[in-house]
Amino acid sequence: MRFIQFLEEVASKGEAVNLVFEERLFNLVGILDKITEPLVAANIPHEVIGGLAVLIHVEEADPAHSVLTRDVDLLIRRSDLEKVIVVAESQGFRFRRAAGLDMLLHGGKAADAVHLLFTGEKVKPSQVIPNPELSPERKRIQGREVAVIPVADLLRMKLSANRDKDRVHIRSLDAAGLITPEIERGLPEALRETSARKGNGVRIPEVARQ
Repeated sequence: MRFIQFLEEVASKGEAVNLVFEERLFNLVGILDKITEPLVAANIPHEVIGGLAVLIHVEEADPAHSVLTRDVDLLIRRSDLEKVIVVAESQGFRFRRAAGLDMLLHGGKAADAVHLLFTGEKVKPSQVIPNPELSPERKRIQGREVAVIPVADLLRMKLSANRDKDRVHIRSLDAAGLITPEIERGLPEALRETSARKGNGVRIPEVARQ
């Protein structure tokens, strides 16, 4: 579907449209489709993670708190990497490893690449806990169904990485009402300490509130 067709469908439903936001998201979902559809066909497990996962969850819960992201991040198993590369290259992606990161280039810019992260590993030594195992939920974004990391695992990844953009994403999840008391109680102690120290504003136990 072309973007103009997407806009016409939205307009026919009487919905308001932020053109910049929707066009960027439309392009991201297009890249996501291009890699995840063949992964599904090849029975290769994966999850959408990162800022796009935050956006997908928030769009479903309360779109007023959505934060646009610029790239696609996928969580896969290290043992599936070679199969993922074969599938990706068949779709026109190019595999590249740079600065310790694995990515699938689509259009030449590393910033617009599909970034690959691995279950049970840390991206950087400073990461508090390793990435979670795969436990995908089926969610819809712009009419497509995708495998997305659950909010609880997503929050753990964001607290563990704890960069400025991660804190923005955490606030987006919290504002949309997605950080429930049950999720808070399930946080490892190390992540509660991180949240308290960095002042993320996540509603975890009283001693950690800022």
